[in-house]
Amino acid sequence: MLKILTNPADIKGATGEIRAGGTDLHDRYRMGVSSGAIIDIHKLDFGSIIENADGSMTIGANVTIDDVGQHPKIQSGYGTLSKAANGLATPQIRWAASFGGSLLQKTRCSYFRHPDLPCTKKGNAECGGRDGQHSNGVVFDKGGCTHSHSSTLATALLAYNATIRTTQREMPIADLYGDGSAHDRDHLLNENEILTHVILPAAIAGEKTAYFRSISRFEAEWPIVECSVRLVVEDDMITDAGVGVGGVSQIPLRLSNVEAALIGQPATQATIEKAAAVSAENANPLPQSAWKVDMMIGTILQTLEMALNG
Repeated sequence: MLKILTNPADIKGATGEIRAGGTDLHDRYRMGVSSGAIIDIHKLDFGSIIENADGSMTIGANVTIDDVGQHPKIQSGYGTLSKAANGLATPQIRWAASFGGSLLQKTRCSYFRHPDLPCTKKGNAECGGRDGQHSNGVVFDKGGCTHSHSSTLATALLAYNATIRTTQREMPIADLYGDGSAHDRDHLLNENEILTHVILPAAIAGEKTAYFRSISRFEAEWPIVECSVRLVVEDDMITDAGVGVGGVSQIPLRLSNVEAALIGQPATQATIEKAAAVSAENANPLPQSAWKVDMMIGTILQTLEMALNG
């Protein structure tokens, strides 16, 4: 059964999986992981990018990822987000997938994506990957699920202190994901709560930005580790920093310890090398994913170098 919403209020009482762009949902139906009714929200009026009077930006959840990546104001004022949007998936996916959907997508874990394997996000008590295959698992382990969160754009939005708006509330982007303890969920929206907008604070002129993903040739579309960086440099000193990382935990992470190692320090190679090394301080990797710690440090350093020298 398909229910197409034309008014956000119509979500009350509706049952089924929510579809915007549908690029992931249709794959899951094909695999037999998802089934049943669909609630289609693509006609809801959340498809605009607006520059507000105070300099902030409001991005509708139904805007495509390509529209975000190609928007002139986002390219000039929020380079980290633009670069992340233009670097993920494939052009065909970016043309169809929604901005909001990219923040709320289901895990890419093979245990979830196989209809016969155990997974906490499918209602099973245990994660099959914990005692099974988890070589590309988390390095900041929150327990339960062993697979990292799959939203690239969340890492960039964390670096910008973005806020999200839903049909029920407004909150910091970090609160959308919580602390990672809800192992049966990819996000913390309530049932029948729709993500409607993302609000970016006013851009800082001249900030240095970068996005980088470490990938394998075989699985080039999904990163092993990815990093989003924004730096503000004044008189050769780093005065502000935002560092988001993905592929390393059950939630997208903002690395406040790395930011603290950058802010107030000279904009030099020595500073960013020290900051990248700090990222591993609280790592508690799974046995098969311990190799990713060095890759995380290298990915963060590469992204910092790109931002500083770009």
